[in-house]
Amino acid sequence: MAGSARDGIVETVKTIFWALVIAGIFRTLFFQPFWIPSSSMKDTLLVGDFLFVNKMAYGYSRYSCPWALCPISGRILGNAPERGDVVVFRHPANGEDYIKRLIGLPGDTVQMKDGLLYINGVQVPQEPAGVFSEIKEPQGPQQRLPRCANDPVGLGGDCLKDRFVETLPNGVRHDVLNIGDNEPGDNTPIFTVPAGHYFFMGDNRDDSTDSRFRLSLGGVDMLPEEYLIGRADRIMFSSAGRSLFFFWTWRADRFFKAID
Repeated sequence: MAGSARDGIVETVKTIFWALVIAGIFRTLFFQPFWIPSSSMKDTLLVGDFLFVNKMAYGYSRYSCPWALCPISGRILGNAPERGDVVVFRHPANGEDYIKRLIGLPGDTVQMKDGLLYINGVQVPQEPAGVFSEIKEPQGPQQRLPRCANDPVGLGGDCLKDRFVETLPNGVRHDVLNIGDNEPGDNTPIFTVPAGHYFFMGDNRDDSTDSRFRLSLGGVDMLPEEYLIGRADRIMFSSAGRSLFFFWTWRADRFFKAID
């Protein structure tokens, strides 16, 4: 092989190597990709949405920091999470990454009564916002069927859920969905969020395993802050199919969509 050709191959290999190193550092330090696998955050996030999690938003914790120098508890450098943030965190029991909305801050009381949210004893206002409609069909790589308020619905039928706009005490407005009355999380005791912990809920209230449920029941319970990974700010890409490569299932209207 001629020297120039050999040198060209070496330079190409070096370029690819350093590109991978830079990409790895970028992912480790700043952003983490996340693929939405479940329906718990509809209609804010749909199964098949792909986003990057901002790991710098809250600083580094034991589950987001890449080095052994990370804190054993708490976090370093970042800002405090805010009510209404959509957050990715590590589940304390099963070790999986979850995504939910931050509802309760340290010191808050949180309760659900008849499907309505109360924070510090005050009902959080909701306004009717029509109906969320989707096709009753298997969704995403896990091929789960959506739950519908109008069940039983046959495959290919219109799966409906009542939609409301909820306004949190700090003014954050976001959609929530309701599937039915007297669901397991519709009536709860009063939860008091301890110092250094947070209370999370899914926007698809009747199809979310979150802080309303104890760890022993598969829930999240009140989450210690060291399990926070980062904030989800924007959907980068979305596919309604089983794979990103099924281009005919891409949802072009969700590309680069801000997360409210």
